[in-house]
Amino acid sequence: MRWKGLAVVLLIVGGAWLTWAGLHHARPELTSTLVSFTIDSDSTVSMRYSIDRRDPNSAIICTLVAHDFDKNVVGQIDDSIPAGAAHVDKTTLIHTRSTAVSASISRCRASSQ
Repeated sequence: MRWKGLAVVLLIVGGAWLTWAGLHHARPELTSTLVSFTIDSDSTVSMRYSIDRRDPNSAIICTLVAHDFDKNVVGQIDDSIPAGAAHVDKTTLIHTRSTAVSASISRCRASSQ
């Protein structure tokens, strides 16, 4: 009978933790979404992306990359987004050393500025 009490306690604690973890990770601090990219020339790619942040008072730095046909990085830029709105749409130009075929968001992180 003693094991039933322990099982109930573990069920309550485990359920509480599972609920907290689900709610915490359902709304991350920062979400980035690639909207589109356009190969403008052999040396430039324009990239449109959006950022959603929980704290609009934090500045963000996003690393954007352009890739060639063999998936080599041919262009990279750290794009700064100042504090302001919680949702930001932005278009950025990436200069490349050769012709790119795709572009992506490598990562976004809070800025220490």
